[in-house]
Amino acid sequence: MTAQTAQKQAEKLLYTAKIHTTGGREKGAARSSDGRLDVKLSIPGAPGTGTNPEQLLAAGWSACFESAMGLAARQHKIALPPDLAIDAEVDLHLAGADDYFLSARLNVSLPGVDRAVAQQLVDAGEKLCPYSKALRGSIDVTVTLV
Repeated sequence: MTAQTAQKQAEKLLYTAKIHTTGGREKGAARSSDGRLDVKLSIPGAPGTGTNPEQLLAAGWSACFESAMGLAARQHKIALPPDLAIDAEVDLHLAGADDYFLSARLNVSLPGVDRAVAQQLVDAGEKLCPYSKALRGSIDVTVTLV
């Protein structure tokens, strides 16, 4: 067992998301064990009413990132503006016949916050957000203060 594995095992488990998915991207569905999430899935750009995994990743990552910035702001006694917004973009790429991969961007808007302070909050969000930690080094990620 590595030191990192031992440390992770000692940490307190806060939550486990349980999702049952059938049908994949094409005419699929995903439902959470508590029923709060119940979505139809579809291929990006295809007609229909379903969402796709890239949209779900963008929504989850941006929501988590905003919460991470909120934690940093509270720690430094900085008020976040009520019109704070994050525009998340997740790209699905294809290289060759079957080499799929992702890239992603967050464009963070903190109106009325001094630019240097806003950048500190964005940087703190990148360090605190579990989604950012998971994505860092595995896909091309850009986080920009706009």
